[in-house]
Amino acid sequence: MMNLSSAFATDSPAPSFTQGPAKITNEGIFDCGLRARISKMGTITAQDGSEWVVPGENHFDSAPKAADLYNECNGNTHPSLEEVDLASVPVFDAGGEEEFVMYLFADNYFELYVNGTLLAVDPVPFTPFNSNVVRFKASRPLTVAIKMIDWEENLGLGSEHNRGADYHPGDGGLVAHIQDAKGETVALTDSSWKAQTFYIAPLQVRNCLMVSGQTRDSSRCAVTSVRNGSEFSAAHWAIPPQWMSADFDDSIWPNATTFTNRAVGVDNKRAYTNFSNIFDTQDADAQFIWSSNLILDNVVLLRKTIK
Repeated sequence: MMNLSSAFATDSPAPSFTQGPAKITNEGIFDCGLRARISKMGTITAQDGSEWVVPGENHFDSAPKAADLYNECNGNTHPSLEEVDLASVPVFDAGGEEEFVMYLFADNYFELYVNGTLLAVDPVPFTPFNSNVVRFKASRPLTVAIKMIDWEENLGLGSEHNRGADYHPGDGGLVAHIQDAKGETVALTDSSWKAQTFYIAPLQVRNCLMVSGQTRDSSRCAVTSVRNGSEFSAAHWAIPPQWMSADFDDSIWPNATTFTNRAVGVDNKRAYTNFSNIFDTQDADAQFIWSSNLILDNVVLLRKTIK
């Protein structure tokens, strides 16, 4: 076993480590059919006795679902933004009178909070890939907080069946564009957002992970696919209970890392390419963001305050 004192600074919250697969508690919170990956959930107990929900605790069953830009499961495969009836999209109340619209493409699952209020969640937790639009009223400054979960098939092991391997580590990513009622850009996803990691897997060896202060760096960890990763480990951190609130201090969190469209792999995803005029324009080019490791970091909290 690794020497934790040499790998983690004394002022750092040390992770709880689990090893091996989780126990399945739900065979699928959502299933879109044969072309989709089933969104299973489970629990796993760490060596310190703590219990963790994988791939992450969520409000999918209880929260409103975001409206569709592109969603094969609902049959809403709009070819462009011009074909989307924004007037039919419900307006959520985040406390205020100014109206905003937010466009999102998430890999895989998001939960959107504004000024501490949970507005909507992703209607497709895993695949097929989809994109969404959320309208809301709020007062500035806006605190936009998003919980991201990169879903997994091998619960507790941060991996899926892909590319000929039974244990292939998937990747994440979020791109978003917020506009006001006049269609003017209010915010884009970029490196000014804050991003903190709370679940990292798979870890082929634990001592690849470096933690110092609020930095949880998995860049030295292997991202290779394997035939059998059933004994790999995972690192977990507790999520602060008020992380989504406007008065939560995120100043010590790392800034988000940006990734190219190619790195995220969206150039062949119609849920993204059909809406390049909102996500990928010269004057308002939203960037894909995540924590520093797009592949191994599986639960990431994102925050941005907009004045």
